[in-house]
Formats: sequence, structure tokens, C-alpha cells
Amino acid sequence: MDPVSAPDRAVGAVPSAAGESAGVLTATGHPLQRAGAWAVAVMAGRSEPELVTAADLDGVVEAVVADAVAAAVAGKDAARYAWWKVLYALYPNSKVTHAKRPKDAAVLTAGMTELFVPDDAEGERWPCALCGAVASVVWAKSTLPMFDTNKALNTLPPGVSGWPVCRGCRVAMWALPYGAWVTAGSATVLSCVQRQAEREFAEHNVQRAKRMMHAGASGMAADASPELVVVRALRALGPGLAATTLWSFKNDNQEPWVRVTRTRRAVPVFLASVSGNAPLRRGWQLLAHHLKREDADGQVTAYGAAEAARLLFEAEDGRSRSLLRQVYELLWETERWTAEDRAALTRLAFVYEKEVHGVEPDLSKVATLIADWIEHGSSSPRGQLAEYRKAALNGYRLGELLLEASFRLKLDGRPVAIVPEEWRLVVQQRSRAWEQRVLLAAEVLRLLQDRGVEVGKQPDDPAERELTEQRVQQPILAPEDHDFHFGAA
Repeated sequence: MDPVSAPDRAVGAVPSAAGESAGVLTATGHPLQRAGAWAVAVMAGRSEPELVTAADLDGVVEAVVADAVAAAVAGKDAARYAWWKVLYALYPNSKVTHAKRPKDAAVLTAGMTELFVPDDAEGERWPCALCGAVASVVWAKSTLPMFDTNKALNTLPPGVSGWPVCRGCRVAMWALPYGAWVTAGSATVLSCVQRQAEREFAEHNVQRAKRMMHAGASGMAADASPELVVVRALRALGPGLAATTLWSFKNDNQEPWVRVTRTRRAVPVFLASVSGNAPLRRGWQLLAHHLKREDADGQVTAYGAAEAARLLFEAEDGRSRSLLRQVYELLWETERWTAEDRAALTRLAFVYEKEVHGVEPDLSKVATLIADWIEHGSSSPRGQLAEYRKAALNGYRLGELLLEASFRLKLDGRPVAIVPEEWRLVVQQRSRAWEQRVLLAAEVLRLLQDRGVEVGKQPDDPAERELTEQRVQQPILAPEDHDFHFGAA
């Protein structure tokens, strides 16, 4: 069988022939097993993991073994050596990745095939540690990513020298790198309440694995990311609710780690709003365009679409960039934006907060107070704006500025249509109050521009403006021709 090739059958075909009963594989709640189960389904041409048959498993095992052995015997300059790096990051002590592995393909094939033998119907058996089915084989760290060795007795099932794993789950755990977004040193898998998104993620990655094995690391472009693949799948779902989780991990012998990022349930609703609204599309594309990064040689180091998609994910440990914060920082580049661009970015921020976080604050009165103070204050608008920027994200300092602005305007005989109680929302010290302050700053900057208050020069580089206009006219999250990036360790 060709590497990662699927049996010749239509996707979604229902088993019918004698001996083709399904039920040999279940996609469980374990994220690694689940990603592998979807990879098996894609490689076997089935629409669901639960439709995979024993014959399908045989075909997938043949492909997995052939690919692993070919990578294990490949030279370091060969394209398939890239796949060996992937396997080493997941199974560092396995038969095909061990430093002292034989270079005889026949020996390696026999050893790998033995891993996936059917469960013994008569010998000692236990419930599978992953799905609960009957299992007669026990595995440990060398074949199970992110599991301990069988020497960690306090974590093993009582009286068992490893974790019992049924044949379906064994195949799934080795199909894992096909269904995951892999790099030379880590892998990322997806969990989503919408199974169609999980399948699309697996389909993309199976195709990416094919390219990787044939082109090697140097043949992979760098204009996609697992976040971008997921966001495209979520947009295809339409305006429903669907939370996702990305699990990124490294399973080496020194410092294994796991990182978890999530999207909120309403992200598909936000994406549908952006897709169907011209100003929001413009705001999204402006954001993506200005997130693109190049090195000194002009080589792209960060692609805008992938970076923008990453902003929709929140890290479990809190160490992730926020879309709102990114828009806030861009808006302060006052000499970059036209009135249309600023309005589009501001609207993008407000709609994100409304759709994703369910918050729709009325900040018009507070923004008007600050804009009036900047426009009519005792110093130049630029100086007043600089003072506001210093206080913009600090609740206590912002409260002081609002009091000062209110008194200053009243002393000058100008109307003030807001009382301190009404600005409590943006100055109080509470969780996520900073988001209200970010939106307030966006609205203040928009008001100033609408009033013609000069706080920065308008962009006057025709070439840059033409490039920006070309970018913003493209559909959001448009598929790239070469979005199968291999990535560094």
C-alpha cells in the first residue's frame, strides 16, 4: 500500500460485506486517541471513526508501518527523514526511533507489525485504558505518547505491567501524527463539540503528512498554523455555537510538556458576522495585513492570516495575545490609519466583544467626555492624547483623568453629560475590566478622527495604501496554495 493511502471506497460508505462489521474503533474523550481515531477514519475513507472495520484497520496498519519503516531507514538528507523526526517527538523509545534501531527494513517491519496484532480472545484480558473495550496487550511510554513508563507503578492499573490498549486504540495512537498538526518537535490535536470540524482538521493534516513525507521539511511553506486550520473549519460550520480546544504537546525523554488553548463557543458566530459584513471584513483584513512579519532578507516569518486566527484562542495559563489588545495597539499608531480604516478596526473590536464575550457596553458618554477634554483642554490635542494614553488601561489613573476632565470642562463652561457613577464600569478593578478600557480607547480615537482633531498625520504612501487595499479586498481566511508548514521544534 502507498504511504497514507486509503482503501478504494467512497467516504462514508457503510460496511456491508461479511466480516466487515464496524465497531472496532471509537473516538473517545482522550484528545490524542480521538485525533488518531479521526485520522484512521480519514485514511480508511470512512465518514466516522465508529464506521471503521477490522479490514480498514489492516489497511491503515499497513500504511503506518510502511511509512514508519521508510522513515527509520532513511538518510538524514532524505525527504522521509522529516517524518522520522515527527515520530521521534511522539515515540522516542519505539522500535523505529530508538538510536540503536536496526537498519534492516524487514526486521523493523516485523517488529512494528507485531504492535498491532488482534487482541487474544482466550488469554488474559483487561478493559482498554482508552475506550473500555476488551484488550489483551499492554503498552507504556515507548508506544503511548504522554504516558509514563511501566516502572511508574503508582500510576498503572493494579496488577498490570502497563496500560491495556485494544487494537483499535493501538492503531489510533499510531495514526495520531497523521491527524495532528506536527512539527519537528511537537504535535497539536483538536477537540471540538462539532465532529465535522474535527474531521476537517484531520483531513487537512493527513494531506499535510503526505506532502511532508514526499517533500521533506524544506519543501513545506510557512503560511498556515493549526489555529488557522481550525478557524477555517469553524467558519464553514456557520453561525452556530462550537467551542474548540487545541492540545499541543512534546513527548521527549527530557522535558515533555502540554499547552492548552481554547476558543469560546461563540467564535463561529463572530466569524459569520465578519464574513457577512464589509466593514468587519475590512477590519479583519487590516489586522491580518499588519500582523505579517518579514526578516531582514524579506522572508516572511509570520503570516498575517495565521497570526490573526491565533488571536481567537485563549491559553489555559493566560499567556496568550488578545484580539482586543492587538487592535488597541494598532489603533495607537495614529499616522497609519485613514478614517475608514480606524472605523473598521473599532467596529471589529466592538463586535468581537459583543459576539464572543456577550458584552455590549455603551461607552459613548465616557468617550465623549475624554474626546472633549482632548480637543478643548489646556494643552495641545497631541499632548492631551499622550496623557490619556498613559492612563488608558489603568483603572485608577483613568478614574483620576476622568475627574480632571470633568472639572476642567465645567470650569471652561462646557457641558458634561456624564456623572462619575456612569463611568464606574471602566475604572473598577475587576476581572476583564481592561476590555472595557480597550474599547473605550478605540471609541475615543474614532471620535477624534470624526471631529477632525489632528492627532497624527494621514498615511500618504501610495504604494503602501495600494497594497493594503489589495489585501482588504480578499475574502477572510482564504485558503493558501502552500499552507502545509512543517515548522521548527
